[in-house]
Amino acid sequence: MKTLNYGIIGCGMMGHEHLRNIALLQNARVAAIFEPDAAMRATASAMVPEAVLAGSIAELLAVDDVNCLLIASPNYLHLAQLEEIAAIRPLPVLVEKPLFTAPADAERLAALRAAYPAPIWVAMEYRYMPPVARLIEQADEATGGIRMLTIREHRFPFLEKVGDWNRFNRNTGGTLVEKCCHFFDLMRHILKSDPVRIMASGGQSVNHLDEFYDGERSDIWDNAYVIVDFASGARAMLELCMFAEGSRFQEEISAVGPKGKIECHVPGPGRFWPEHLGAPPVPEVVVSPREPAGPRTIEIPVDPQLLAAGDHNGSTFYQHQRFQRVVAGQQEVEVGLKDGWWAVAMGMAAQQSATTGQAVDLTAVGYKVR
Repeated sequence: MKTLNYGIIGCGMMGHEHLRNIALLQNARVAAIFEPDAAMRATASAMVPEAVLAGSIAELLAVDDVNCLLIASPNYLHLAQLEEIAAIRPLPVLVEKPLFTAPADAERLAALRAAYPAPIWVAMEYRYMPPVARLIEQADEATGGIRMLTIREHRFPFLEKVGDWNRFNRNTGGTLVEKCCHFFDLMRHILKSDPVRIMASGGQSVNHLDEFYDGERSDIWDNAYVIVDFASGARAMLELCMFAEGSRFQEEISAVGPKGKIECHVPGPGRFWPEHLGAPPVPEVVVSPREPAGPRTIEIPVDPQLLAAGDHNGSTFYQHQRFQRVVAGQQEVEVGLKDGWWAVAMGMAAQQSATTGQAVDLTAVGYKVR
């Protein structure tokens, strides 16, 4: 298989997780890193001392060995960085979510999608968490066709990032874009349908209320309910709470249809599990048929080495494996720019609904697929 020589653009907290997972891949290495923050650059360099430290994206793209890219910079930089890459040296890219953070950016994304000559994979790691992947694989058989899908994330507050960029909606796109685009992507992927209407209620209730940066108070939301109607007739709901880190499981997904129900339960990062409680919970899938009635629980253990490499239940590694096959010409991109656009569009519609108190029609002109 072709060796991946990654150029890393942005090497903060998530970038470091990618470094650890790339190190576990066969036929892959980090060839160059561009990270403006001195502290993050130093720790990244210590992890991969053979990598060239570039002073700009252009300098990174000039490194001959680099044959694919990872963008893990702050949200609001993603689209402009993709455009810069397109203008200089359009290599295969794995770009962290969200693709863009402002409604006006959608037209620029459409132009990029039409012209970019190499694969672009949008990093939607949650698809590849082993218990979530098992649910997706077995959902149709277990439910007889999903009519209701519920996703609940009860987790810890936003972590501290370089320059505190994630404390403001203008930088992140808003919580329902920054955090929840993962879940809107899962809804479309699991239901195999596009959304037609979104209703939401959300806001900032507990976290960051007393945090000020250069005299400005943080405005990032910490909880929400979102209901989505899909063209197929199925319904989905998201329940987000970011002041519930005491929970046993962080993500819980349930899909229900005429035949029965299937659920998955995913624990949060092991580094946050209280030591006095012993070993962290094991991920699980629960299948509950209507006939014969009775739930069946299947544990879905994850390789400890993968758990130690990041906070996403091993999914970052599995995503990189698939991206590697894309670069080698062995498979197609599984999460493309259209998927990335939909995930952001749904998040923006949910933010709009929660702000205005009105449902948002996703068949309207402003939400046509780019």
